[in-house]
Amino acid sequence: MNAYLGVIGECLVDVVHSETQAPKAHVGGSPLNVAVGLARLEHDVLFTGRRGDDEYGRMIARSLRAQGVTSVLEPDETPTSVAKAILDPTGQASYEFTLDWTLPAADDLEEQISERTEQRGLDLLHAGSIGAMMHPGAQTVRDLMTRRREGATISYDPNYRPSIIPNREEARGQVEECVALADVVQASSDDIDLLYPERSHAETMRAWADLGPSLIILTRGAAGALALADSGAVEVPAVGVDVADTVGAGDSFMAAALSTLRGLGLLGAERRAGLRAISSEDVHTVLTTAAQAAAITSSRFGAQPPTAVELRTALGAGESGAAGEAGPV
Repeated sequence: MNAYLGVIGECLVDVVHSETQAPKAHVGGSPLNVAVGLARLEHDVLFTGRRGDDEYGRMIARSLRAQGVTSVLEPDETPTSVAKAILDPTGQASYEFTLDWTLPAADDLEEQISERTEQRGLDLLHAGSIGAMMHPGAQTVRDLMTRRREGATISYDPNYRPSIIPNREEARGQVEECVALADVVQASSDDIDLLYPERSHAETMRAWADLGPSLIILTRGAAGALALADSGAVEVPAVGVDVADTVGAGDSFMAAALSTLRGLGLLGAERRAGLRAISSEDVHTVLTTAAQAAAITSSRFGAQPPTAVELRTALGAGESGAAGEAGPV
């Protein structure tokens, strides 16, 4: 029986508005999307994120159960967080948030996670987005990242939102603290541009690598993806796809990247040396698989990551050479 893959961070409901369709509510939040993405890729997933005892919270609970994701926290009395996603004519999303990110004390949360993983262990703890930056819960997230490093690979996605953390210097400090705890870091070019407008993407990736991670991944929309490891830099193009919208594409990329690393036998603290020594060929496999997953998600409305069968079929068919608009990765 395989160990769990764990995810901690916000869960919310995306209410998507566009010029062509009536508003639609979708279960979302970057960490929840990663959890669902991993579950659809046939992993046993443990998700830690708060939700309210309300209509949207029950919607989230139903979605988690339907995907086979095990939830750590029970609903509380605070309303479920909501993100209003506004799509422009190209399908790009901008967001307005109504959020609460309050977690139990780190000791209590660690005990709850340990109870669920006692028989099977936890090979991964993924953290990111708002949950790793917004107070008061962000400190609990970082505490768990620290504690779980002894047994698990730590992955991190900064997903910076200036509307939530307006002070860039404060945000940088939080991001760099998490980067230093992580083995795998994935960020979008948009996030890096907002955090470090004064330096190049390559400079930021090298600076982050110096903090300790084994693998830094940069997603660059239609320009494809770039990764940096001790074995060198690897670049892959975006996958051609007709874009429906970009909601959840980066999260699908993250889930598929982590799934591929597990398939390569590189998740778990005891495999940290192997991850540090990852070859350029294996990094290329990680990126191409993840780019295909992101493209599939971008081809349909809402954060709908691919199943393992869909992803294997797309990779086998060589859809990276298909005609169409370059989808985000």
